[in-house]
Amino acid sequence: MERLMQSVKININDNIYVKDPESSALGKRIVKESILMINEMGFECFTFKKLGIKIASNESSIYRYFENKHKLLLYLTSWYWGWLEYQLVFATNSMGNSTEKLKKAIEIVTKGTEEDSAFSHINEVLLNKIVINEYSKSYLTKEVDAENKEGYFVIYKRLVTRLSDMIRAIDVDYPYPSSLASTILEGSLHQYFLMDHFPTLTDCHQINDPTVYFQNLVFSVLKP
Repeated sequence: MERLMQSVKININDNIYVKDPESSALGKRIVKESILMINEMGFECFTFKKLGIKIASNESSIYRYFENKHKLLLYLTSWYWGWLEYQLVFATNSMGNSTEKLKKAIEIVTKGTEEDSAFSHINEVLLNKIVINEYSKSYLTKEVDAENKEGYFVIYKRLVTRLSDMIRAIDVDYPYPSSLASTILEGSLHQYFLMDHFPTLTDCHQINDPTVYFQNLVFSVLKP
C-alpha cells in the first residue's frame, strides 16, 4: 500500500485554490507550514501575514495560491478527506464479505491517525487534529450553499456515499444509510474532541475507542 500511495495525488477541486500548491516547492511549503501554525495557534489567530513571516516570503506570494485563509482551510480539509478515501478504497477493495468490509471501513475512518511517509510535506497527525478542531468552520458559513454547488465538499460527500453504500450492502431495508454514514464521520471527530477537552462527556478514552464504539453502534442497528 505504501508504494501505491507514493504514486497517488490527492485531487482537490481547482476552484478552491488559485494555483495548485502541489505544483511548486513554495506551494508545498505553504501547505506544510500552515498545518503546523494552525495546529499551534488555532485557525482564528492564523493569518497569511504570520505565515509569510514563517516561510520568509512575501504575504502576496501566498495569495497567488489561495484567495484567503478560508480557502486554505477548505484545501487542507479536502486533502484530508481525500487521503482518508484512498486509504479506505485500498484497504477494502479486494474484500468480498460485506460485514468485514464495513467493519474495516469504519476502522479506517475512525482510527487514530499515523503519519504517512508518502506525503513528506504534510503531517497527517497534525492535519487530523486540525480537522477535529476546525473542520466545522469550513462549512458553517453564509457561503456554504454556494460553495457546495461549486463542489468544494465533493470529496467528503463521496466518502459518506461510500460508507452509505456499504451499509446498504448489509441491510438494504435500513432506512437511514446516509444519516448513519455521516454520523460515523462527524461523530468520530466529535468523540476525539471530547476525549481531548471534555473527557467526562464520553466513554471513549483510549486512542481507538471511537472505532470500537462506532462498530458497536452500526452493527447494533443493522440487520444482515
